[in-house]
Amino acid sequence: MLRRVMRRTPYVALCAAALVISGCGTGDKSKDSAKIADSIAAATPAPAPAPPAPAALTDASILGKLDADNVSDSTAGALAETKGTHADVKAFGRTMVKDHHAMRVDGMALAKKDSITPTVPAGDADEAAEKAVGDSLNSMPKGADWDKFYIDHMVAGHEKVLRFLQDASSAAQNADVKAMITKGTPTVQKHLDKAKEIQTKLGAAKK
Repeated sequence: MLRRVMRRTPYVALCAAALVISGCGTGDKSKDSAKIADSIAAATPAPAPAPPAPAALTDASILGKLDADNVSDSTAGALAETKGTHADVKAFGRTMVKDHHAMRVDGMALAKKDSITPTVPAGDADEAAEKAVGDSLNSMPKGADWDKFYIDHMVAGHEKVLRFLQDASSAAQNADVKAMITKGTPTVQKHLDKAKEIQTKLGAAKK
């Protein structure tokens, strides 16, 4: 009986040792896999946060943005009168000063009458973009390139304003603000059509 136990002992010990070794191997592999996963996670950049949604338009912000556009177009138009070299560019500048000044006066009178404080939303992207364009118009020397830069901006700017007027017309709550948008839209469209006409002329002149 004792001999049988002695003979079976090495076999049992070997099996136990194998189980221990096997168990250790599995643990090491799990740890290695975890380390690899952690390394991959650390190396993978976090997704960029979604940009904040634009604030809903209000009567105050509509008047604020339109007033800023009128100031920008009037200021650029005054520059076109002095720095423009093409006759059509200079004439267009005079129109911008006259029309946008009149539109601004109407907007400010409406705001006073209805006790609305025009407010440009904080961090408005258009405000920074207009400032950059204004800086370029001031620093560029007069000539054909200046004329083209100005008119290209007038085309893009008036297209943007028309899109804004469509959104503003739907968002406006004040009846006078809605009426002002309806009245001003054809003028902005007329400016866009004229700017495109001049843009075509300037392009043809360079060929």
